[in-house]
Parts: sequence; structure tokens; C-alpha cells
Amino acid sequence: MGVAGVSLVMTGNTIAVIAGILVLGFLYTHMVELQHQCLHHSAFLKVGLHRTVGVALGLPMMVSYSHYRIRHLQHHRHLGTDEDSEFFGFDKRQPLTARALLSSLFDYKRLGPLAVAAYRSWRGTWRYENGQVSERIRRDSIAEYRLMSLVLVAATVLSAAGFGTLVLQMWLLPWLLVATPLHFLVELPEHLYCEDDTTDVLRNTRSISGGRFSTWFTNGNNLHVEHHAAMTVAINRLPERHGLVKRFAVYTEDSYWTFYRTVLREVVANRSKGRRAAPTGTVEP
Repeated sequence: MGVAGVSLVMTGNTIAVIAGILVLGFLYTHMVELQHQCLHHSAFLKVGLHRTVGVALGLPMMVSYSHYRIRHLQHHRHLGTDEDSEFFGFDKRQPLTARALLSSLFDYKRLGPLAVAAYRSWRGTWRYENGQVSERIRRDSIAEYRLMSLVLVAATVLSAAGFGTLVLQMWLLPWLLVATPLHFLVELPEHLYCEDDTTDVLRNTRSISGGRFSTWFTNGNNLHVEHHAAMTVAINRLPERHGLVKRFAVYTEDSYWTFYRTVLREVVANRSKGRRAAPTGTVEP
């Protein structure tokens, strides 16, 4: 995918360049989904490979592997409680409106904390703000934020040297205009309008059966009930549990299309009725 995207951009043809930007954006989104498996140490037999590969997978979207890992594992531990806080968040309590969706689709607010984390990392003052972590995890996070800032410096140097258009087309536009909203769309169905006042994974999480492409592209993230029920199980083994989830889980969908059609209907209904609060439980059909 990377070779295809870069090759399309290098042609200089407008249509090919747009296609290349889209391909690279899809790639960067997919890489974060692969990083997710590394977070759970279920991708490789050698434990040490997970951070090595996970750091590289997160670089295009500037996602620190070690910081993301501790936040994500806390999300698994605290799901259904007031302590739950995911790395990429969407306030499920707000009304589901077009404005809220657009704001979250292009969530550039995280760039501010990212810059602050990089600055504090170079000063050696970065600290994890959601609990206690080991000194090793703190050092690893600092090293990753420093690496990300070096990538940004390298991109700036390349731009100053006359390669700014390629930096824009091969990294910034795919990341900010394609991968950012795509990643939000992948994450949104996981818990939206499920029951957030229970720790029962059959009630607080949604699974989507999906097809071959969506299962591959999300790296099995569509089988989210299965994943939360057994987060150390390798993702390629999750389909074996999907039949049971379809029988017993409260929130399941056949495809992403059916889920997002329901979301769009809810957005339209909220606009026409002027509702100020989102409903509890499932999205109304």
C-alpha cells in the first residue's frame, strides 16, 4: 500500500496524486489498527518485537506506542465505570449532531497536547497524568515523543530543501485529511450508545460482523465484544467466538453500513426535533 501510494503521488498527475493521498491515508489508519494488536502483545511470539514494531506503526499518525498502551489497557480495565478514558475519545453523552460528528471527525485538538508532550519529553519533565506508571514506561514514552518530534524536524528540513509538496502529499494530507477521520469512524461504533453504566461486556460494547475487507482493514476491531471479553487472545482467533456474541450480546450489527445509516438517521432526527440530549441505550432506528 505504501509503495502504491507513493508511486501514485510521484506521477504528478492530479487524479493520481489524490488517489495516492487516499491510499496513504488508508494505510496510516490500518497501521494504527495493527499497532492496537501490538499493544496487547498478541502479534508476535517475541514480546520485545511488539514495541519495536508498534512504535513504527504509530509514527505516521504521531501515536506514542507506550503512552497509548497504558491508556488503552486502562480503558479495558475501567470500561463501564467513571474511570474509563480512551486515548481517542468521543463524548457519548453529548447529542449526536452533525456538528459533534464533524468536530470529532477532524479532531485536531490532540495536536496541542502532542506538542506539549514532545516539549516536556525533551525537558525530561513528561509525566503520565492518569495514574502511576513505572519508570521504564515513562522513559519509553519520552523516547517516543522525542522520536516523533525528530520526524517533524526532518519533515521541516525536507520542506525547506524544496520537498515541501511531497511532505504535504505523502504525510500531512493523508494523515490529517484522510487517516484522522477514518480512524474516528473505525473507533466510533465500539461503545457508542451501548450501556456505559455496566461492566458487562455483552452490554457495554458493540460487535460488527462485517465483511472480509472491513475485518482486514480494522484488523478485527469490528469484533469488539469478543476482544474486550478476551483481550489477550490473538485477533485472528476472535471470529471463532463471533457466533456466541451474536447470540448473547445486546449490541451487534451486520455491517458498518447498517451502523452508520442508523447514526445518520439519529443525526437527522436530532436536528429536526431539536433534541438537546442523546438517548440512553441503543441508537433509535
